[in-house]
Amino acid sequence: MTASSGAGRVSLVQRLGQDGPLRSLNVEPNGRWECDDCAGDGVTSTGTLDPEQVGRLHGLLADPRLAGETDQVRQYRATCIDALTSSLLTSVGLITSQDCPGEERPPVAYEILLLLTQATPAEPTA
Repeated sequence: MTASSGAGRVSLVQRLGQDGPLRSLNVEPNGRWECDDCAGDGVTSTGTLDPEQVGRLHGLLADPRLAGETDQVRQYRATCIDALTSSLLTSVGLITSQDCPGEERPPVAYEILLLLTQATPAEPTA
């Protein structure tokens, strides 16, 4: 599975701690998704977001504030050990956050993360 970052596409890659297995979710513009090891069970799951979720996702991906949340703009550095690290690959760039106390989550990217984790087997937290 290749991660693509065209308009309307988004990929989520997660890892728990430094040595945890990679979990990846790719969502196409039409809402079809494929998730490798999202539940940590080695299973690849597939599905489709419902039309409301697709519309919401497209709105969030088109939000101009998202460009200000990229790792490059924020000069993001991972600070927690053994935390769940979530990286979103969008058309504006990579946006990483960690599930650790005190970490500020980029608001638009976090909304995307919540939408994806509520609609698929991907996990929002460790």
